[in-house]
Amino acid sequence: MAAAPASSAAAMAAAPAITASSSFVSSSPCSLRVSKTSPRRPTGRVSHKISCVSSPPAAETSYKTSVPRNANMAKLQAGYLFPEIARRRAAHLLKFPDAKIISLGIGDTTEPIPDVITNAMAERAHALSTIDGYSGYGAEQGEKKLRSAIAATYYVDLGIEDSDIFVSDGAKCDISRLQVLFGSNVTIAVQDPSYPAYVDSSVIMGQTGLYQQDVQKYGNIEYMRCNPENGFFPDLSTVPRTDIIFFCSPNNPTGAAASRDQLTRLVKFAKDNGSIIVYDSAYAMYISDDSPKSIFEIPGAREVAIETASFSKYAGFTGVRLGWTVVPKELLFSDGHPVAKDFNRIVCTCFNGASNIAQAGGLACLSPEGLKAMHDVVGFYKENTEIIVDTFTSLGFNVYGAKNAPYVWVHFPGRNSWDVFAEILEKANVVTTPGSGFGPGGEGFVRVSAFGHRENIIEAARRLKQLYK
Repeated sequence: MAAAPASSAAAMAAAPAITASSSFVSSSPCSLRVSKTSPRRPTGRVSHKISCVSSPPAAETSYKTSVPRNANMAKLQAGYLFPEIARRRAAHLLKFPDAKIISLGIGDTTEPIPDVITNAMAERAHALSTIDGYSGYGAEQGEKKLRSAIAATYYVDLGIEDSDIFVSDGAKCDISRLQVLFGSNVTIAVQDPSYPAYVDSSVIMGQTGLYQQDVQKYGNIEYMRCNPENGFFPDLSTVPRTDIIFFCSPNNPTGAAASRDQLTRLVKFAKDNGSIIVYDSAYAMYISDDSPKSIFEIPGAREVAIETASFSKYAGFTGVRLGWTVVPKELLFSDGHPVAKDFNRIVCTCFNGASNIAQAGGLACLSPEGLKAMHDVVGFYKENTEIIVDTFTSLGFNVYGAKNAPYVWVHFPGRNSWDVFAEILEKANVVTTPGSGFGPGGEGFVRVSAFGHRENIIEAARRLKQLYK
């Protein structure tokens, strides 16, 4: 349920982006290496490792069109965070081709999708080759069975109906569709640090001012500082009113989950200011305490909130692509028009619906067997998290998050985040994510992901102990 952000701009080199090795779109020449599968993967499969080297700039052409570039694109600073990390990883491999890199950076799942889920997708895929089983375009909002199952599984007794749910190809895509819905004349607030897609999509839409190098922020965005001193929840008394509030819990990157009392204050703040909360619950299944898993557990939230969610980090659907967004019928614009009606129009215009094969997998995820399988996968990653936490704690670092999320937020006081990233990559061959890539509030931290095979997590822990002993 996986993203340059303002804060990382100053440190990033403006160079062609190279995407993560697992999937990419690039015009660069690429070499394909095929290696044997990990012991945890099903036998008979192979993994593909793709290495991309940036090609030299194309020779200047004599012809150019008369179409002006979107000025908002020119505001973006360097490249998107994770392709920039991949670029630096690739550069390290060019310098040290024999390095055995372990990636704990991008939050991409690594464990196989449970059979109960892939079997359902395979059955649906095979049915498409039969007269009775073939189907073409589906409902843009998603198949009714899946929408009903999502409502019954995650929103029972919360006043959310299947008609409030829009099935999609992932929460990240829905964030951009929501930005199209809101348009360019709204103001936004984001947690600082936060998932970079919120800020970058706002810049592209024209909601922001210019990038301010001295404070590493864009104008016209309210950055709500979340740090250890305030329990990773913003002091709302100091936050000016904005139209839209992006809020992720458990938070990416800090791993902090907002309490019921904190979310109650957030809903009241939005209602008092006439704002709309876009609540990203992509990691809700990782919550192990009594923190709310949905914003709609809070009374009054249906009048001020939208919720996005995803199967990516529960079922390993980062490549399959399936998520959903909840837009309650009670949520109204200032003129009284239902937000859901306009979002439906956006969806029908921009999207032909999630893959029917992926939706078959989503339905299997929500079966009793599928839910158990997803909890097992989540439990595996949470065990990885414990190993990472124990490693950094034993070395004397202050560590945050982890309990309710697959991310460990490690503090390196007085250090530049990109310098720490480089140090760990160069000396331990481990990829992390610099905290400043998520906003100025992330400076001095690195995010370490728990998505990885167990043997890689253990080896990374050994290397980190050797580096910082």
